[in-house]
Amino acid sequence: MKSYIVGVGTTKFEKPESRDWQYWDMAKEAGTRALADAGISYGLVEQVPVGYCFQASTAGQRAAYELGLTGVPVYNVNNNCATGSTALMMARQFVEGGISDCVLALGFEKMTRGALGAGSDGGARGGAGNVGGTTSPVARHYGLMAAAHGFEMSPPTAQIFGNAAREHMERYGTTEAQLAAVGAKNHRHSANNPDAQFQNVYSVDEILAAKTIHRPLTKLQCSPTSDGSAAAVVVSERFVVRHGLHEKAVEIAAQTMTTDTEESFASGSCIDVVGKPMSRAAGRQVFAASGLGIEDVDVIELHDCFSINELLTYEALGMCADGESGKLVESGATTYGGRWVVNPSGGLISKGHPLGATGLAQAAELVRQLRGEAGPRQMAGARVGLAHNIGLGGAAVVTLLRKS
Repeated sequence: MKSYIVGVGTTKFEKPESRDWQYWDMAKEAGTRALADAGISYGLVEQVPVGYCFQASTAGQRAAYELGLTGVPVYNVNNNCATGSTALMMARQFVEGGISDCVLALGFEKMTRGALGAGSDGGARGGAGNVGGTTSPVARHYGLMAAAHGFEMSPPTAQIFGNAAREHMERYGTTEAQLAAVGAKNHRHSANNPDAQFQNVYSVDEILAAKTIHRPLTKLQCSPTSDGSAAAVVVSERFVVRHGLHEKAVEIAAQTMTTDTEESFASGSCIDVVGKPMSRAAGRQVFAASGLGIEDVDVIELHDCFSINELLTYEALGMCADGESGKLVESGATTYGGRWVVNPSGGLISKGHPLGATGLAQAAELVRQLRGEAGPRQMAGARVGLAHNIGLGGAAVVTLLRKS
């Protein structure tokens, strides 16, 4: 059975504590916009998977209740930075499995200022060890990093990705300017996204000159902490027909999730530890399931939590050979006028990264692109979109969307 996204909604992504709102306020705003986009009422929704990382159990219910008290099942989803796409995957499975005809996937995050750091929920926060008597679920990942590179005082997530960048530079000759070109591209794209946390444009030189977070990564190559919410209405084909939603419907052509395998840890390389093998496997699986290839994709929203991860993902998805990603971004192949438009929203680096909302916001951007509704950031003629969302710990979700 096929599944379709017929409505999407997002809030503006904002610096934490910059707006006086609660997580249920932002979830209501995104959910209401998604339902309005679909042209349906909450009363037609049969199930609600809700993604978030930093709130207490059943916060999903508290958020969904703002949309209506209909008694439908609400599922609380936490899968680190891949949480939003995991909620979307649950919604798709409910529909494609014939369990439900209309599911609302909802994601939100209300964060605190400052870099992600250690905590008992260190899988999301990037904690490296034992905090408050609770061992971080990513202690194995950070242990391998520490064995190869040591452990410094900079934010743990910046360390592990920064060390992956150093390895890539040493192995392939990737330059700091090529890493900075990712940030420059995504900041430039976000200038046309009013919902992005940042709309400032920076040159490669300005990005290189910004404060170093963990060498070689500067502040303008790192995703910020953010508040925000996103939502998507996922429905069956018969629901599309019954409610006359053909013009709004974007098909979920294929979707897959992979988690860490032995390959992630065997080499001791941070390139593998941060998820390149997961991304590669997920990409291969989704292309095999859809009958499409990377050559069929027009527009991509991928997980650029740090500039190096965008380069690693180019390689993992088969956009270029291993080691060639720096040259690919430098060539202009991943921006307007190139082979693909990657992160037209501004990506995590500039749009923002409220963990539970990120994957759903990626889907929302792609739906708008495939419908031709993205305004000044529209990629002309886009028909196939790919979303890539990854979380340490780990999970990689790749989704292919298609507009007929």
